[in-house]
Amino acid sequence: MHIFVVLQQPNSNNMLNLLTQTTATTNDALALLTGTGLNSYVAFTFFVGTMAMMAASVFFFFEMRNVAERWRTSILVSGLITFIAAVHYYYMRGFYMDYQSSPTFFRYVDWLLTVPLMCVEFYLITKKAGAKIGLMWKLILASVIMLVTGYFGETIDRDQSVLWGVISGLAYFYIVYLVWAGEVAKLAETAGENVKAAVRILGWFVLVGWAIYPVGYIIGTPGGLFGWNPGVDPAFMDVVYNIGDAVNKIGFGLVIYALSQKEK
Repeated sequence: MHIFVVLQQPNSNNMLNLLTQTTATTNDALALLTGTGLNSYVAFTFFVGTMAMMAASVFFFFEMRNVAERWRTSILVSGLITFIAAVHYYYMRGFYMDYQSSPTFFRYVDWLLTVPLMCVEFYLITKKAGAKIGLMWKLILASVIMLVTGYFGETIDRDQSVLWGVISGLAYFYIVYLVWAGEVAKLAETAGENVKAAVRILGWFVLVGWAIYPVGYIIGTPGGLFGWNPGVDPAFMDVVYNIGDAVNKIGFGLVIYALSQKEK
């Protein structure tokens, strides 16, 4: 009895097509990174954002042992914020390189995890002055409402973007109120000059730094705000978001770190 094994030769045309497609994809990626157009700036800022926030995470995690015990949780949260953002930016960069479109879903997932943690920082640094757990939940709930309604208006129910934008805006301004004139501000007044100064700086991050997000929402939804839309290229807003995210998240952590150094 003889057994014959037939080995099929690989199709040279298929192999050539696969090699050509791989080479083309590689060339497209290199062109995107090394080009001079707006898309190349978007890809570059995703890369820089990933590395900057990863470096910030390493710094915060290692510095936990060099701060007073009462500030370690705050520094840990700062490190978690930038670490979560770094992971998401890695995935967002890959998405953008593959599809050259804004990674809106991943961006909102990142915000939904990091923005509430940024709000928690206000509770942690005013805790010694008597901040209650209820304040933390107010800040978290307002931030979640702000982001969920923003996502609905920008992606799911775009025809009602103005309605969702107004709800999101109200939640945002509630956070601004708490930080500038509400419980957070009043607690900071009694927490000492260092905490008061830190809360004021963080308040500017919320008022000015976070303002890029509602602006991006207006640009990214049909009809803009009350019928106004400036027609800005979404890729431009990706650059603004990437730079703004890095400044806001790393800046938040550095303010907390500076506070911990003053309060040793």
